[in-house]
Amino acid sequence: MSSLSASAENLSSDQNNDGSSMCLELALEGERLCKSGDCRAGVAFFQAAIQAGTDDLRTLSAIYSQLGNAYFYLGDYTKAMQYHKHDLTLARSMNDRLGEAKSSGNLGNTLKVMGRFDEAAIFCQRHLAIARILEDRLSEGRALYNLGNVYHAKGKQLGQKDPGDFSAEVQDSLLKAVDFYQQNLRLMRELGDRGAQGRACGNLGNTYYLLGEFETAIEHHQERLRIAREFGDKAAERRANSNLGNSHIFLGHFEQAANHYKRTLSLAIELGERAVEAQACYSLGNTYTLLRDFPTAIDYHQRHLAIAQELGDRIGEARACWSLGNAHTSIGNHEKALHYANSHYLLAKELGDMVGENTARMNMADLRKMLGLPELPALDSAAVDAAARTKGPPMEGSECDALAHPPDHTQAAATAAKVAALAASKQHRLRRQSMEQLDLIKLTPDGKKLAQHTVQEHNQAGNAQVPSSQPSKVKKNEHSFKNNDEDFFDLLTRSQSKRMDDQRCTLKLTHAESVDSARKPLTQHNSNNPTAAGKENRNVLLEMIAHFQSERMDEQRALLPGLKRISLGNAAAAANISRPANNNESSGSVGPTTPEDPVSIGTPPDDAFLDMLMRCQGSRIEEQRSELPTPNITLDAEASDGQVVPPPAAGASNMHVFFGA
Repeated sequence: MSSLSASAENLSSDQNNDGSSMCLELALEGERLCKSGDCRAGVAFFQAAIQAGTDDLRTLSAIYSQLGNAYFYLGDYTKAMQYHKHDLTLARSMNDRLGEAKSSGNLGNTLKVMGRFDEAAIFCQRHLAIARILEDRLSEGRALYNLGNVYHAKGKQLGQKDPGDFSAEVQDSLLKAVDFYQQNLRLMRELGDRGAQGRACGNLGNTYYLLGEFETAIEHHQERLRIAREFGDKAAERRANSNLGNSHIFLGHFEQAANHYKRTLSLAIELGERAVEAQACYSLGNTYTLLRDFPTAIDYHQRHLAIAQELGDRIGEARACWSLGNAHTSIGNHEKALHYANSHYLLAKELGDMVGENTARMNMADLRKMLGLPELPALDSAAVDAAARTKGPPMEGSECDALAHPPDHTQAAATAAKVAALAASKQHRLRRQSMEQLDLIKLTPDGKKLAQHTVQEHNQAGNAQVPSSQPSKVKKNEHSFKNNDEDFFDLLTRSQSKRMDDQRCTLKLTHAESVDSARKPLTQHNSNNPTAAGKENRNVLLEMIAHFQSERMDEQRALLPGLKRISLGNAAAAANISRPANNNESSGSVGPTTPEDPVSIGTPPDDAFLDMLMRCQGSRIEEQRSELPTPNITLDAEASDGQVVPPPAAGASNMHVFFGA
């Protein structure tokens, strides 16, 4: 705290300013407490120093800066940003360019942690610009490092996908981070700061990892490892080994990855970091799964599970159970696999993890099928699809100078193929059998009766061939489920046909034929006995079908005002009409007719009938058009006298309006 120390030296010879002296003493005690790690007590002394007050703006600026830093470490980023803004205001009022640069950098770091990356980049750029104006190389290096951190955090937060699979915006942020980190690394090499070089190499390796450039990432992480060993920095060495293992996994170098993860595990045990130890065991278990060494993988996953239970990490416990279930399935130990799948299901349900819950349910269903146990109730189709698309739970753990999301190794190699095969089998199993062989004929009532009879015979034959070693209760349940499916489709067919009949409207006609042509249900129209017609020749049968269909279409037509009902039955009478008749003429000229002989119905209509049909259809289209609302009038903008222009009439000249609607 050089500012407070300098202020103390300036005030040592001044014995008259008691208030400033008290403020400075309180601030120095707060600084000492913060350095010892007791930031909360340090905040109390800094607040007391502000209450005591001082006329020295530099001392007050230093107190604001320290308060902002203390609140930052306490996780209260809003108050941290507030005091760093006060510090920036005082620095500008004093025309302190170096203080302005430092406060801008502190604000940039705080805004980065709050997720406000664009604002953070602005303050960090201001820090960099002032440092270059002042030719302060150390301050310039910190500004470059902070800018790299801002764009790295932005790209990582916006990505949240597998390395290398990012949008253009995410890649742009990561490339900017690489540029600033490389500038920082060059500057630190010029200044000979090995510690800063190690931090830059570690962050460059992490950024190249996210970009999918794993070989370049390995080069920078190896340099980071060498520098960490030079300084004896065990924590940095542990992070470098973990990152090297992650990068080797994506290159398929599983043996090298396992060696780095083992070194990570030993360093975590040496440092007493139980959470990192659990992370290393999880990574080793996944790596040995890829190496097809399932017993070793199970040992590491068991260690991960034990540490997760010790730490109360329910998410880590769920992931360990998921991994153990997959590993036991791979070696054919289905009983233990079912146990861990059930544990994974209960933990996912407790955590509210729907994807994990559905994945566990699907694994349990497969394992129960392999063990000959009754199947679980069918899942909802949307839930099954969500579970089938999932790739598996992500890796846990995050580090300051390492990857926040290490790779999930269980998605590759042997387990990837197994998961894909299981997902395909589940989707096939959960589809209804009737939808696999959909036939419209079988959905009719007669077809359903025949299908039910066939299913019953098949079930009887199947019951006779059931081996004595298999429980009969399971077979009985399977047959009952099949019968229930068929009964359901039969009921659905009848209900839908009745629903369609109920939705038809009954036309109130003014003709005498309304009595004979009243709407009948669909089942009554189809109740004609086809056996007698089958004895006729094929042409007569087709003509009868055409006659029935034309009557059905006539009954479904709505009666338009001024338009007569014309069917094939009265085509001969309609052929003599030369123009559309009004309602009075129609009642006298066209009366109720009886169905004609099927042979006469099939005769082609003459030219007069076709001409009449075209006129009737044309008038029908005109009557179906909607008129434009009369209150809505438009003003002609080009008319000088402001005359009202009426809307155009709905006629033949406006056909484009009708079709456009």
